[in-house]
Order: sequence, then structure tokens, then C-alpha cells
Amino acid sequence: MEGLRCLMEAIDGPRVVAVDTNVEAIAAAVRELQPSLLIVDKGLGVLNFRDWMRVLKAAEKPIAVIVWGTPMSQSEAVRFLQAGASGVIRKNAPLDQLADCVRAVAAGRSWMETDAVSDPGLPLRTARSSLTPREVQVMDLVENGLKNREIGQSLGIRTGTVKIHLKHIFEKTGIRGRYGLALSGLKLKGLLAVAR
Repeated sequence: MEGLRCLMEAIDGPRVVAVDTNVEAIAAAVRELQPSLLIVDKGLGVLNFRDWMRVLKAAEKPIAVIVWGTPMSQSEAVRFLQAGASGVIRKNAPLDQLADCVRAVAAGRSWMETDAVSDPGLPLRTARSSLTPREVQVMDLVENGLKNREIGQSLGIRTGTVKIHLKHIFEKTGIRGRYGLALSGLKLKGLLAVAR
């Protein structure tokens, strides 16, 4: 963590007001110091991160969060973004990309480095108008991080029907896989800047 503090000083980033590896100590520091930006190690895990984001969203002052870790798969990066992270970056990313990430998130945008995405050339979703209303609903729920079973329950349809809708969505949009669909939706909505 001290290395991260040095990196932040090297890029003339936001002032580091606390560094800790203990979740309880970090929570106390967040309550006391009310930072505008928090960098969280990926080791916290997606489920714990979701719980952490609920606590942060309840805070008086909004706090932007960057998830920092190695290794980082495409699916993990998307899950962290869907859980509320504003930025996702690998620990071994070049210093200029870390600086870009911190600056983008500090300015209120979301950011993910290209190397965290296994297929940065994913097409933007442009065929939305050719989708049926139900396919649009399914696609929106995928973008919000719901699993097939949860989508089925939300829409009152069977899991098998959700899979059929997803197959049609992938065929019509040219996007491969649910994580590609989620990333495409984030890019289309202007919520995600990807470093090149």
C-alpha cells in the first residue's frame, strides 16, 4: 500500500489521506475523513465489495471507488463496475494509465484499462432497435449484473426462455457473451472510458 501512496505522489494525483489493509480501519477512516476517492484492492472480492459499496452509498458525501488488482479477468472487471466501482485497473498497469484512471474517476467518469478487457474490440451495441421489447428488457437486466435465474424471476419467465432471448440478442447485436454485452452497454451509455 505504501507503494500506491508513492505512485499517487509521482502522478501528482489526489492527496493520500489514509492507507490501511484492515477493512474496519478503512471504514473508520472513510467515516472520519470523508475522502472523494477510494482505491480498493481486488482481494476484497466482488461479494464483499458489493457490501462495501452499500455502506459507501449510504455516506453523506459520495465516494468514487477504483478497484486495483492483479490478475483481473474481463468478467471480474465487469462485475466490479456493475457493483459500483468507477474504475478498474491492474496493479502492474503503466504509471500513465494509473494516472489516467485516477484523473477520470476523480472527474466523475468511469474508467477501465484495455488490458483488463480480453476483447477491447467489442462492438458497440447498435442493433437495439431490431430487438424485441422482451430482448431489450433481458439485455438491460444483464447490463445490471443479474444472472439468468434472477432475470427469469424478475420478468416472470423461465431460465430457458432467458437463454433463448440472450441467444437472439447475441445474434442480432454481434456481441459475444454476457460480459461483452455488459461492457457494450456501459460504453454505449457513456459510463465507461477504455484506455487504448
